[in-house]
Amino acid sequence: MNIDKASIVFNALSQETRLRAFRLLVQAGPTGLPAGALSEALGTPHNTLSFHLNHLSQAGIVSSRREGRSIIYSADFQATHELITFLVKDCCSADFATIREDSTSACSIIELAQCCDPPSPDAS
Repeated sequence: MNIDKASIVFNALSQETRLRAFRLLVQAGPTGLPAGALSEALGTPHNTLSFHLNHLSQAGIVSSRREGRSIIYSADFQATHELITFLVKDCCSADFATIREDSTSACSIIELAQCCDPPSPDAS
């Protein structure tokens, strides 16, 4: 992911309703949630939520599909992975965070350093 694409994604997520909707979609996993269920969970009117979901879709981090009369929204986990990788690889020093591929699980693993712990009393 390049900085222009990352800026678009961060812009989409910088609004509370969109961020809350995205978090619910991540929790729902690849199967996603119907628009009505999202609207109810967020306490947001359908037309307002539709505006926000469209914004997330245009940013490339949410997709939708039709199932019967329902529209099902789901988080784009590949785009989310690319955004997290961008942050770790391009924005953080190796002293703070690293990302590696685990050959056993075929997953990316992010390791954060303990940079914010107060010094121990023995370290004088």
